Amino acid sequence: MSISKGDSLPDATLVRIGEKGPEAVNLGDTLKGRKVVIFAVPGAYTGTCTTAHVPSFIRTKGGFDDKGVDEVICLSVNDPFVMQAWGESTGATEAGITMLGDPEAAFTKAIGMTFSAPPAGLIDRSKRYAMLVEDGTVTLFHAEESPGACEISAGESLLAAM
Repeated sequence: MSISKGDSLPDATLVRIGEKGPEAVNLGDTLKGRKVVIFAVPGAYTGTCTTAHVPSFIRTKGGFDDKGVDEVICLSVNDPFVMQAWGESTGATEAGITMLGDPEAAFTKAIGMTFSAPPAGLIDRSKRYAMLVEDGTVTLFHAEESPGACEISAGESLLAAM
């Protein structure tokens, strides 16, 4: 069963590149007492993720800031090195978007949002979604039916629903 509006997110350890290399990010600590947008993509450097999903959150980052969002996080089942490089190459990092990896898909599996597409080499990847989380509770949840679509999970759609 997948996560939905009103659910509390499970605690998880995600990863990013810090000043001294890879570092753990405790999701529970990150969400506690804060308003956070999390959007997930099937894979860094893949088509729709790079040309539509990340750019939609770069365009809307200021609007989320205006609505009191403390942080916008891009999540993918990738390692932190890939996430750092992808954030830099897309401009997401410069825009203030936090790029986090879920390298073992542990969080993605825990919230029921995995899918696999073996012909594309995507195994246990994240479905495409965007959510608003307030103090650890999902208050808005927009998931795409198809991993190639980026409509209801785009930054503009989530921002408009707030």
